[in-house]
Amino acid sequence: MKASRSDVGHKNLDPENTGFIAVENFTSLVEHHELQLDPSKLDMLLALVQSNEDGQVCYQELIELMSSKRSSSFRRAIANGRRTLQREILLDETGLGLYKRFVRYVAYEILPCETDRRWYFHQNRLCPPPVFIAIVTIVQIIVFMCYGIMLNKWVLQTYQPDFMKSPLVYHPGHRAQVWRFFSYMFMHVGLEQLGFNALLQLMIGVPLEMVHGILRISLLYMAGVLAGSLTVSITDMRAPVVGGSGGVYALCSAHLANVVMNWAGMRCPYKLLRMILALVCMSSEVGRAVWLRFSPPLPSSGPQPSFMAHLSGAVVGISMGLLILRSYEESLQKQCSWWVIVFSFITFLLFAIFWNIFAYELLGVQIPPPP
Repeated sequence: MKASRSDVGHKNLDPENTGFIAVENFTSLVEHHELQLDPSKLDMLLALVQSNEDGQVCYQELIELMSSKRSSSFRRAIANGRRTLQREILLDETGLGLYKRFVRYVAYEILPCETDRRWYFHQNRLCPPPVFIAIVTIVQIIVFMCYGIMLNKWVLQTYQPDFMKSPLVYHPGHRAQVWRFFSYMFMHVGLEQLGFNALLQLMIGVPLEMVHGILRISLLYMAGVLAGSLTVSITDMRAPVVGGSGGVYALCSAHLANVVMNWAGMRCPYKLLRMILALVCMSSEVGRAVWLRFSPPLPSSGPQPSFMAHLSGAVVGISMGLLILRSYEESLQKQCSWWVIVFSFITFLLFAIFWNIFAYELLGVQIPPPP
């Protein structure tokens, strides 16, 4: 059986099988084979070397570096490196095209570590493109415009019976139709709610998706949406739900929590002012939702949409979302805290399912008739 190339390389670089590679051996390999390392990998290699007292590199960390994979131990080794990285190196880059300047902007908006920013800047290939948030926003706008034209009404659309008859709205009387626990995110009370949600999810969701990928951000967004409708079905059992606020608040709360947790490392301009503005806007939106729920401005045939989706989305963002954002380019499956959060979410999901099956009848909840 022939030895693999990695085994042969390991023997050449680490003849005593210690698990570490001397810098001299690696330097000679680079020179002999004329290997080209991009600036981000070269910086991290030097940081790895200086994180070790003997000036050696762990073989496994070297393999992860060359294959563009990073584990928690890899990031700790980088963080412990004594080499001081120039924090302004990306800002000093000149002659960049429009797209690369946007990538640099996103790196400083989202990532708290200079090494992570440089890694993202040099690794970014725009494949796959950040299409999830864009598609969701476009569909929400199209659905809203269709109902606006049909009802000739652009605010407080929930007061129109034809709007509440939509198969997309979550209504407690139709909770057996499982898709409504997700599809309600495409319906909105009015132009103000749609505008607020669309603006936030584009401004925050698209950069997050560019950095962390479509899979993780779509998972976070949809977890917030599902948690929103399920929480309403438990805590506000007579109320319907419309709007994508569960997913939007999951993204926003995760990003804001990440900024707070890494305040010193974040380099986005005017971060304190922007955080205060975001909190004021989010609080105002929640206050508006509470007002519409308990003090409707117009007579209606039933309860108005609940505001609990906002709060449950924020909880999902602070728990699941914060872990996702703090694990840039790391495997979630190898982290114990990730499985604790997943187990907690599944437990909540199972509880909500049984609640929706049995609790309404046992508690004698008087559900308003479905429109």
